[in-house]
Amino acid sequence: MSTQSKVLPFSKFIEPQFDVTETDENAPFYLTLKPSLGATLGRVHRLWRTAVNNSVRKAGINESRWLVMITLEKIGEGCTQQALANELCIEMPSLTRTLNQLEDQQLVERRRDPSDRRVHRLWLTEKGTVMNNKITEEIRHVREAVLVNIDEARLNEFASMLVTMEDNARALLKESKA
Repeated sequence: MSTQSKVLPFSKFIEPQFDVTETDENAPFYLTLKPSLGATLGRVHRLWRTAVNNSVRKAGINESRWLVMITLEKIGEGCTQQALANELCIEMPSLTRTLNQLEDQQLVERRRDPSDRRVHRLWLTEKGTVMNNKITEEIRHVREAVLVNIDEARLNEFASMLVTMEDNARALLKESKA
């Protein structure tokens, strides 16, 4: 196998370009994935997300709304809109539109921060908590189906690798902005 000849500034973060064929028994498995490990990871994410969306649709809520509700619960009610937008990696106008829809459905409530009236803090309503419980249950069923036949030790190792990959990607993006 030959490695790439040109060294890129972000080379420690990108997949090496090896001449690997499907029949190369000495190649690491991740290099034999077509078209790439990253593409496979993206495909799994899209399939999993679609399965969750199909399941959650029964509860009458779309992806942008359930993502906001689930994330709000995970990072903690009472968080600011900006903290939620940062966690979701979305812009404030997109979050504001979704929060308006969730407020119209009486699932989320915005409250002014008593110490800074410009800041809104977010809370699930009682109806929102009930909806979140339904969504969480649907997501749990999908997760169990997707992860069937994969033991806990391998899942923990995979989760650790994903966190490292995310950290590496964030460092790459931060480096590219500098």
